[in-house]
Amino acid sequence: MPSHLSRTALLASATALVALTATACGDGADAAGGGGKTQVRIAYQAIPNADLVVKNHRLLEKALPEAEVKWVKFDSGADVNTAVIAGSVDFALAGSSPVTKGLSAPLNIPYKVLWIHDVIGENEALVAKKGIGSVKALKGKKIATPFGSTAHYSLLAALDSAGLKASDASLVDLQPQDALAAWQRGDIDAAYVWTPTLTDLKKDGKVLVTSRQLAEQGKPTADLGVVTDAFAAEHPKIVDAWLKAEDQAVKLAKSDPDKAADAIGAELNLSPEAARKQLAQLVLLTADQQRGADYLGRPGAPGALAGNLHDAAGFLKAQKAIDAVPERSAFEKDLAVKELARVAG
Repeated sequence: MPSHLSRTALLASATALVALTATACGDGADAAGGGGKTQVRIAYQAIPNADLVVKNHRLLEKALPEAEVKWVKFDSGADVNTAVIAGSVDFALAGSSPVTKGLSAPLNIPYKVLWIHDVIGENEALVAKKGIGSVKALKGKKIATPFGSTAHYSLLAALDSAGLKASDASLVDLQPQDALAAWQRGDIDAAYVWTPTLTDLKKDGKVLVTSRQLAEQGKPTADLGVVTDAFAAEHPKIVDAWLKAEDQAVKLAKSDPDKAADAIGAELNLSPEAARKQLAQLVLLTADQQRGADYLGRPGAPGALAGNLHDAAGFLKAQKAIDAVPERSAFEKDLAVKELARVAG
């Protein structure tokens, strides 16, 4: 989705997008649950982290037997934002760049960052056709990435580190699966995407840089969990149950990665071995770890994630994807540190 679309344009297309996505997944996205049950609508993506363990093990369904839990699959954070604006989901997973865009004008989506699903590592990377041996060698080449995504942010950081501007290459806005098709046709020279598409590109391509390497250079990205302000205010106990389920899944992934990989593999149609390898490419954090100063932080002491979002806003403003860069204090207010404190002790 083009990054320059306004909130009004996003809202106009949201109903059709969510209806198509829900049909494809076999899940509904209706506002009201059946039998008078509270409906909990969760937007997820095919990312090999602990969120898929929560889904596969039905941890939230078990914790909320009186609620109706619906999982709806999306392909990108841009589509997730569209669904949230439409009022079609309550919890959602999106990358740090789309979340930053959502929290900034003109979208100004009323949601807050509740959880860090993962700090992105080797599961997002820049892959080039064989014969292209460095990022600098991409000058004049055609590179695909989903615009406004964490991968787009990382791509520009990689080009900058190599002394290149975005205008030194031809950047193409493609979702991962579309980038793979373009790669196979020979239409592009490189792509910055995430797994599982990344795995396919690596079969006959060369990894030039990963998001873990860029994070070490001061350009971290993450997959974040958000909850709408309205849902959080109306259903604090469900928010607590969601946080506890995510924390339980992360702890399982750390203590028994084979069991977690089985669940992730089942969700992504991967072998347990492939799923475990992809899981290991991410940095997962427990609720207690996320309360640290480097992440979400604590009430009265918001963490460094606010600064990361502020930096991402600078990137988005340069791309003309947002109207202005909010103050860091605005992002600090959007970190759900009180909610996290309720379950982390």
